[in-house]
Amino acid sequence: MTEQLTEQHRPFLYVVVCAAGIAADVDTLIGAAQDEGWGVGVIATPTALGFIDRETVEARTGHAVRSAWRTPGSPQPLPWADAIAVAPATFNTVNKWAAGISDTLALGILCEAHGLGTPTAVQPYVNAAQAAHPAYGASLERLRSMGVLFGDAVPHRARTDEGRAAYRWTAVLDLLRPVLTGTGGNG
Repeated sequence: MTEQLTEQHRPFLYVVVCAAGIAADVDTLIGAAQDEGWGVGVIATPTALGFIDRETVEARTGHAVRSAWRTPGSPQPLPWADAIAVAPATFNTVNKWAAGISDTLALGILCEAHGLGTPTAVQPYVNAAQAAHPAYGASLERLRSMGVLFGDAVPHRARTDEGRAAYRWTAVLDLLRPVLTGTGGNG
């Protein structure tokens, strides 16, 4: 963060949404964040666009859902982020992010967040078969070493929808609350 959080500055949260079956429920996180005082903008991976109700999200946040880079000279479409919540975070996004791959806007923002010192919290949504892959554990370790905060998501059984009921959308807000209250963060 480049400025102090003050009464005049409403903190702004980027919600990065990945292509998981539960992405359609992202409004749960958006509403909870707004109730806590965050302004919210949504950045979706290109595939996640097919999983969310774009019109509803845009009406709720007051901002267009972003999925592609802006063209040179066009205005910044969202306020700069004071913090980032990645929910749901998929196996693909976690591994690409940890490897420094920036082939989508969402990954570009996440890779840049480390260098900017933007507090970032992640609530993964992966199945146990994916989580067993050695790259996933190594990716989690690398992201943690970069200061990324992780929620309490537990991998669910593969080929089931079991993880939906147990997924705690607001875990990322719990981790980012110090940024909102001005008692923590990287600013």
